[in-house]
Amino acid sequence: MPPKLHLLTTTATLIILLHTVTPLRLPEFQEAPAFRNGNECNDTLIHIAMTLDATYLRGSIAGVFSIIQHSTCPENTVFHFLTTNRLSTALRHTITTTFPYLNFHIHHFSTARVKNKISTSIRRALDQPLNYARIYLADLLPATVHRVIYFDSDVIIVDDVVKLWEIELNSHVLGAPEYCHANFTNYFTKNFWSNPSFARVFKHARAKPCYFNTGVMVIDMVKWRAVKVTEKLERWMEIQKIYRIYELGSLPPFLLVFAGDVEAVEHRWNQHGLGGDNVKGLCRDLHPGRVSLLHWSGKGKPWLRLDSKRACPLDGLWAPYDLLKHGPLISDR
Repeated sequence: MPPKLHLLTTTATLIILLHTVTPLRLPEFQEAPAFRNGNECNDTLIHIAMTLDATYLRGSIAGVFSIIQHSTCPENTVFHFLTTNRLSTALRHTITTTFPYLNFHIHHFSTARVKNKISTSIRRALDQPLNYARIYLADLLPATVHRVIYFDSDVIIVDDVVKLWEIELNSHVLGAPEYCHANFTNYFTKNFWSNPSFARVFKHARAKPCYFNTGVMVIDMVKWRAVKVTEKLERWMEIQKIYRIYELGSLPPFLLVFAGDVEAVEHRWNQHGLGGDNVKGLCRDLHPGRVSLLHWSGKGKPWLRLDSKRACPLDGLWAPYDLLKHGPLISDR
């Protein structure tokens, strides 16, 4: 081998090796104040599940901070963080140093579970395997967790989360704010509506099917396991791979499985859409009514818009919960 070519090959190999062993540097955060229980607190635990990854870590930290800051009984809150094995050690260190008093567990989600089940959608962020971890909550959380609140990583809670925890689910597996004015036609393709066996899911529902956002859900895990919800969601993902019946990531399978079978929660618990649509991420206003939770669903994330000096007016409501010291700006494209 000529000397120059040998040197080029060696250099290329060294670059590849360095890239492989260099760990991802996570942002650093300020230590949050310690929040303690009030005198009226009992032993009731509130279980909250969220995903943790490098891209949305800043949002997750802000969300956790908002929850414990507004809780009457913050020490009764147990966080269940879903993440991949690759980052679990670094993320555990981040949570421990940012929230030294937090009661939390980290649950490893194997991306292999959805490797061949994910279809491309209208936005790359929606195709990330961890976005589908909520489908496997029954497998990831211990059987002793009978109820859990699932939150996306781009929410801020400005009310006591116990109010959401204590809602009555009645006979339902899942509770969430519903939006019955939404047109389901927009969430599914022509391949779906032209197939009678698919479309009848909504025609034969127990009640009128309504749109709900999966970024805020109260779930009865006992009922979820009993009726095999995970398997039903996976089945729709398999159908999607063959027929291409929707375009929006992990949301449509939930709409199909829970069509007309959701316990309606007050809208104040999901003021969603603050990140704009999934294409441009333009600024939006709040929906009319009270606010207990702000949700930057859509393409625009408040931390990215604030850093780029192109913040929307409502992004200022997110800023007080931002504990970032310094760190890389990781884009959501």
